[in-house]
Amino acid sequence: MAKPDNRADNVEHLQQNIQNTQRNLFEAEDYLNEFSSEISTEERNQIEEKNERRKQSIRGFRAEVKDEAAHAEE
Repeated sequence: MAKPDNRADNVEHLQQNIQNTQRNLFEAEDYLNEFSSEISTEERNQIEEKNERRKQSIRGFRAEVKDEAAHAEE
């Protein structure tokens, strides 16, 4: 038997995901700023690409928060 859909804490989990992803993004940017002259172009590109994916994830999480808020009002 399937569990009922409990969305009560979804926004909280999404907010935590946003915070964690932002923290990782900022740490990677700090790393690039500090060590960009010491790392390979390939590693720099990989970090930059990963940060772009992080930014996309954050946008997705924020859209989900809005969706959850809309469902909470119903």
